Amino acid sequence: MIGYREIIKEGLWNNNQALVALLGLCPLLAVSNTLVNGMGLGIATTLVLVASNTTVSLIRNWVRQEVRLPVFVLVIASFVTAVELSMNAWFHDLYKILGIFIPLIVTNCTIVGRAEAFASRNNVPRSALDGLSIGTGFTLVLMVLGGLRELIGQGTLFSGLHLMFGEGARGLVFSLGDDYHGLILAILPPGAFFGLGLLIALKYLIDRRLEERAARKAVQAEPATDTAAAPAEG
Repeated sequence: MIGYREIIKEGLWNNNQALVALLGLCPLLAVSNTLVNGMGLGIATTLVLVASNTTVSLIRNWVRQEVRLPVFVLVIASFVTAVELSMNAWFHDLYKILGIFIPLIVTNCTIVGRAEAFASRNNVPRSALDGLSIGTGFTLVLMVLGGLRELIGQGTLFSGLHLMFGEGARGLVFSLGDDYHGLILAILPPGAFFGLGLLIALKYLIDRRLEERAARKAVQAEPATDTAAAPAEG
């Protein structure tokens, strides 16, 4: 059975749903024009992932195989509705900005996929941790992509932070100054594709470097092993 450390590593890096599985790209590309928008949708998705994974794990032995997918979708839709109503009540301005992409969390393949592939086969602690790690990995990609697009496109960072943390957060906004006119392409839809492509390429390069380093260490360790084994053979 997969351990807790492996679950976290898989969700955050090895099996990151946005960079590896390439799931949930519609909301990822649509709302990542600012860091705060990405953070808001990412947190909402993470809450649904944790709650739905936990619930599916709890009921997995009671649901017949023939109806498991409709039941899983019903569970996910219930939690999405709760999150949507909560955001509408407490973060109304952010809710209006994110718009249709909050209820569309129901159709996010990542959530349905984790319910079917993991939560329906594992206990509650592991399922909850899987939802948290997968959601956190997805949120981090949303925030990084949104932050890059916002900084390049309009020369700010943390714009709209007050929508989540109140008026006191307005002073935390970073700006490159009034003279920076920005690259409009970055905040347009093509900018999302270019940005995501760069993040995927960066992950590939990092993974390749790590594999090469591990291979060099393995080669360096082989002579020492052979030397230690030689006297025993003699």
